[in-house]
This record gives sequence, C-alpha cells and structure tokens, in this order.
Amino acid sequence: MTALFHHAFLVRDIAAARHFYGDLLSCREGRSAPAWVDFDFFGHQISLHLGEPAVSTTRGEVDGIQVPMPHFGAILDRDAFDALAKRLMDAGTTFVIAPRLRYEGQPAEQRTMFLLDPSGNALEFKAFRNPEHIF
Repeated sequence: MTALFHHAFLVRDIAAARHFYGDLLSCREGRSAPAWVDFDFFGHQISLHLGEPAVSTTRGEVDGIQVPMPHFGAILDRDAFDALAKRLMDAGTTFVIAPRLRYEGQPAEQRTMFLLDPSGNALEFKAFRNPEHIF
C-alpha cells in the first residue's frame, strides 16, 4: 500500500455534504455515524464531522489571482479533470475560480478550478500537462 492522505474537517449539514461529495463529486462513501461520514476522495480519505467550519476569508496570490486559503483538493489526470469540470458546470456550480489554464506554455502548465462545498470549505482541483512537474 502506498501512503494515503487523510483530511478531517467540519461541515454544517451531513446530508448536504453527502450530496456534494457523494453525488456531485462522485466520491464513494465509506464508514459513517450520525455526526460524521468518510469518503474516498480520489484515492484518499476525508472525514467530514458535523460542526461549525472555521472558514477563512484569507486569500493567497497565485499567478496574479487571489485563491481561497486554506483549501485542499486533488490532482487529477486531464480527462478526469475535464469530466469533473463539465459535471460541475452542468450542475450549475458557482466557482470561486472557474476552470482555467494556468502557466500556459510553461513546464508547470495546469488546469485548475476552485469551488466551495455547501459549508464553505474551499477545494481546488488541478490537472498538469506534464505530471513530472507537479513538484
């Protein structure tokens, strides 16, 4: 087994989180209890716990664009990124930063998008043209 990432955070509404992560993002649900639920988040474990999120309005600057901080997400292959972007757009998702190309023509060229879950937790999804330049 390779090392997997685990991220636990608060959500205001478990049902809304189940819809967002399970139905919209197509993450497989794992174990759960009335006050928490786990998901397979693109091969990693996220644990959503009922509570009041500590949502920040802080922004960081990347490539001249203000991005929400903190945030988490997944690096996908280009086909998976495009399919997810289309699914989100077709669902009428409001993006913090709509799907776009960043660092065009550079080694780290990537597609990226930012959005908020129903509790205001910020997520970023990326797809690199050259995966060897992720780091």
